Amino acid sequence: MTVEIGTLIYQGKAKGVYETNDPQKVVVEFRDDITAGDGAKKDNLSEKGFWNSVISAKFFELLEEAGIKTQYVELIKPGLMLSKKLEMIPLEVITRNIAAGSLLRRYPFKPKQTFDPPIIQIDYKSDEYGDPMLNDDIAIALDLIDKENLKLINEITLKINKVLKDFLESKGLLFPDFKIEYGYDTDGNIVLGDEISPDTCRFWDMETCNTLDKDLFRKGESGVIDAYKRVASIILDDEDKEKWNISL
Repeated sequence: MTVEIGTLIYQGKAKGVYETNDPQKVVVEFRDDITAGDGAKKDNLSEKGFWNSVISAKFFELLEEAGIKTQYVELIKPGLMLSKKLEMIPLEVITRNIAAGSLLRRYPFKPKQTFDPPIIQIDYKSDEYGDPMLNDDIAIALDLIDKENLKLINEITLKINKVLKDFLESKGLLFPDFKIEYGYDTDGNIVLGDEISPDTCRFWDMETCNTLDKDLFRKGESGVIDAYKRVASIILDDEDKEKWNISL
C-alpha cells in the first residue's frame, strides 16, 4: 500500500509525527531544527534531519534483528520514517556507560569513569517540570507506568545497550550514554520508539575521544553536521547506502 501522509498530530523540538492512510502507522519527519538546554538554544542545520533519520533507521534495524520490538517500519526516504503508531510513555530512559554531561555536574564521578554494569536513569518527560529524575516509586505513584512494565523497560534497555555498544565498539566508536523512549502498541506491548541518533546519544572516537554528537552544538563548537555524517559513514554498510541512495 502506498503511504499517504495526512494531518500533523504531534510536533516536537526536532521531529513531526503525521497520520497516514493506515490508522496503525504514522510518518515521522526528522527536521533540521536543533535545540539544547530544554530549547533555550536553537538553530537550524541543513541535513541534520537527513542524517539523524538514517542513523536511527540503521540502529532500529539492528535491534529488530536482535529480537527487540521497535516502532520502526521502514525509512521511506532519508528524513521520513514510517513507524508503528504508539501511545508514548512520558519517560526518558537514559543509559550511562561512561561518565559525561549532566552526570558530572550533579554527582562526584570522575570524567570518563566507566560503569559496569551501566547506570540506568529515568526522567519524567515534562517541559513544565523540567524533566526531573525519577525513582521507581515516584514513577509508579504518578501512574506513569506500573511496576511490571518498569522492570521490563529496564531489561529491554540493558539488552539495547549491549547490542548497540558491541556494534559501535566493533566500528571504533565509544558509546558513553544514550536516551530512549518507549510506548505501547495496539496490543499493549512495550515498544521502543522515538529515535536513536547523535541528538539523543553520545558517540566518541575510540582512539581520540573526539565528540561526534550534539555536544558540539551544546558547547558552541563547529562541525556538527560533519560529525553526524561521520557517524553515518562509520555505521552504514554498502547495502544500507544503496538501499537509501546515500553517497558517503
